[in-house]
Amino acid sequence: MAFYEKVKKKINGLWYPQAITVGKPVSTDEVADRLAQISTVSRGDTYAVLKNLGGVLGDYMAEGRTVKLEGIGTFYFTAVANHQGVDAPEKVKSTHITGVRVRLIPETSRTSSNKVATRSLIPDTVFWVEWGGPNHPEDGEEVEPEPEEPSGPVED
Repeated sequence: MAFYEKVKKKINGLWYPQAITVGKPVSTDEVADRLAQISTVSRGDTYAVLKNLGGVLGDYMAEGRTVKLEGIGTFYFTAVANHQGVDAPEKVKSTHITGVRVRLIPETSRTSSNKVATRSLIPDTVFWVEWGGPNHPEDGEEVEPEPEEPSGPVED
């Protein structure tokens, strides 16, 4: 079951459902345990592969490649540039890049009429329930827009 809360956006004063996460993040150990339970691979082997996955993905993407993992989707880098553009293409330099983000396009399947049928990371059984737990804003309390994700390491 997935959770949402009602939030009033300052930008327009209107109310929207906003997905929230609860509890602590799922750990590598927990993912390794679950994968070991549903496969013939041991927990230790699964854990070792998961621990190295991020580095391998990063290495390939640093080579300018995308990484497509079946059942998950395609990972790729995007560059974050400073807010001052330049007036000619020959003036664009790598020093204008201030950060890097990792993006994911979830894998999809298509129907015979070429319409998207499913996204692999969104189960057909997702069920939304309003969250009423701790840190729940009171009705009428405005919420700041969600912050942008960190842009990653920046070198001066």
